[in-house]
Amino acid sequence: MSSLARRGMGLLCAAALAGCALGPDFAKPDSGLHDVVPASRPDYAAAAPVSGAAVPDSWWLLFKDPLLAELQQRAQADNPDLQMAAERIEQSRAQLNIAHAQLLPSVGAGAGYTRERLSEHGKFAALGAPAGPSDFWQLGFDASWEIDLLGRARREREGAAALLKATVYEREAVQLSLSAEVARAYLQLRGTQAQLDIALQNKAVAERTLALAENRVRNGVATRFETASARAQLATVKALVPELTQRRNTLLNALALLLGAKPHALDAQLRGALPLPSLPDSVPVGLSSELARRRPDILRAEAQLHAATAAIGVARADFYPRVGLRGRLGVEAFDSGDLASWDSRFFSVGPTVYLPIFDGGRLTQRLALTESRQKTAAIAYRQTVLRALHEVDNALDAWAAQQDQHAELTLSYEQNRQALHAAERGYQEGAADYLSVLTAQRNVLASQTSLNASATSATLTLVNLYKALGGGALQTGVAR
Repeated sequence: MSSLARRGMGLLCAAALAGCALGPDFAKPDSGLHDVVPASRPDYAAAAPVSGAAVPDSWWLLFKDPLLAELQQRAQADNPDLQMAAERIEQSRAQLNIAHAQLLPSVGAGAGYTRERLSEHGKFAALGAPAGPSDFWQLGFDASWEIDLLGRARREREGAAALLKATVYEREAVQLSLSAEVARAYLQLRGTQAQLDIALQNKAVAERTLALAENRVRNGVATRFETASARAQLATVKALVPELTQRRNTLLNALALLLGAKPHALDAQLRGALPLPSLPDSVPVGLSSELARRRPDILRAEAQLHAATAAIGVARADFYPRVGLRGRLGVEAFDSGDLASWDSRFFSVGPTVYLPIFDGGRLTQRLALTESRQKTAAIAYRQTVLRALHEVDNALDAWAAQQDQHAELTLSYEQNRQALHAAERGYQEGAADYLSVLTAQRNVLASQTSLNASATSATLTLVNLYKALGGGALQTGVAR
């Protein structure tokens, strides 16, 4: 026996005894997240207190808005994207069952009947076989089993299990995005409704000022400049209403789409204006090391890396022999009545071996392809972790900045409101001109708009923060 044959037999025997599988074993990658603690940065604590408490799964409850909580539940039940993600899990589970079936024997039953006649001038007739027509009956079972000596089928099953996990985490990622989108659309709707209410309030102020200016013109104590300016200011404010109304309607339809409902399905429930939900006093952000277990995109990238690693073992096993067992058992006879006879039985059993000899480099290139895909999956995992860190850090920065900005804009609005009150009183008493009133009205409108936009942005920033932290993903029970 040649040395190559001896080595090959030795490898097969060792594999059979040890039950090993070719290819590298998957090792959970180190995310490096334990070395980063963004919540401890000093520039966060002063403006926006955060805590290391666990990130709540239903983070939207921090807004204390029952309507938002109801919309989240409806979206989780009826959103089409989430339903499609659930079906992809079922497809991956079926693929895993298919891969698992390769480890088991396959058994099939067959039956056949033929009626045939030999040629009188053929070689069988020349040897004395009867040339008349005859029947032939056959019943039997076929069985085959590939003995997974080198772990090829086990690696396929391992890769399929990893891909099943990846689809589960993909559904969690869809759930995470969905909860963020529902909250974002709802908060933008409340912000738009608040802005529409501001416009209507300023419209009432502009109408009152116009009536006062017209009265002063009739009494001869004012000029037409004041009435023209008052009408222009009123028209400017009224022009805001159609745009804000259209934006409100668009957001209502956006929410309906996220809930899998038809256009205008939520109008009756949400058209009435409600104030923006209040912000929590302190924001629980958990620990940075928990990101690798909370963010479904990191978990999905890890599962995809696992599947790519298992594929290398499958590709390497294709270079070696495949050993199997095949057998047949049944009865056959020319007369159907003889099928029950013990003498009609037949059987065959024995091993089969397949060894690739020449394939034009196909197996070599397939191995190179799987190894390259594994390296790509490893890079994608590192990139996903890095992106998660940046998203969390940016979200915390934005949260702190929004808190500072909102405090200053609140002060600005209060001062502009007091200035408008003083200007209107002075104008009524004739101690101030209309230009002061007009300027004060514009300042109040601008500061109200900025304050409302800041409040809306603060809530949206909190949504972005919890999306970055991985809050709101489904608890699927998959081992983490």
